[in-house]
Amino acid sequence: MAERVVPEGRRQRRRPTKQGAVLSERLIVETALNLIAQHGAEALSVRRLGAALGADPSALYRYFRNTDALLLAIADELIGRAQRGWTATGYWRADLRSIGLRIHASYRSNPRAAALAAHRTTGRPHEIRAVETVLGVLRDAGFPDGLAVRIYHAFVDQALAFAAQDAAALALPPAAQAADSEVWQEVYGRLTADTHPHITAVFPLLAADMRGSGYPFALELMLDAVAALKPVAERE
Repeated sequence: MAERVVPEGRRQRRRPTKQGAVLSERLIVETALNLIAQHGAEALSVRRLGAALGADPSALYRYFRNTDALLLAIADELIGRAQRGWTATGYWRADLRSIGLRIHASYRSNPRAAALAAHRTTGRPHEIRAVETVLGVLRDAGFPDGLAVRIYHAFVDQALAFAAQDAAALALPPAAQAADSEVWQEVYGRLTADTHPHITAVFPLLAADMRGSGYPFALELMLDAVAALKPVAERE
């Protein structure tokens, strides 16, 4: 895309597209998410988006200056979806847990988009609100500002890192997913106690646990560590 974006207040086009919808930033983002879910990163093009929207591809320039700007909007939409319906309980640990699990679930539900967007900093409304929310949870709980910032950084990076890893695995073709899963039985399950006593001793537990994400337990470990850092007078 060329850099010819039109400010929101100057967008005049209100005629429906060939699909009967009025073009908007939100419609473009949702359509892009659907295309990425079906076709992967290659779907993020003006031509494909225009065809899916029933609009002239050049009309997209009025909303996004280039495909990277659209990608940032997609990333911000995933962050926004994680926040929908969330309300604070007033208990910092419960609030951080629910925020982390929501972020992880949002990205896992859109794995191909997550692989493209989890590492980006959008500077857009949903991300800004998420930063404000997490910092607010920590500061309201009595964490000193410097510590609150460091916890925020570690908390968000952990959530996004697990989300990106798990999303990448979910985005693999079904055959590749099945092959990865079979490794635990076909390789690790055939090891012997003579050569690999520790793997053999715990293999049934290991194979079962590796079928799911490690994030929920990693999150609890982080929350335990955060609780240990909390000023004694403020601990719950």
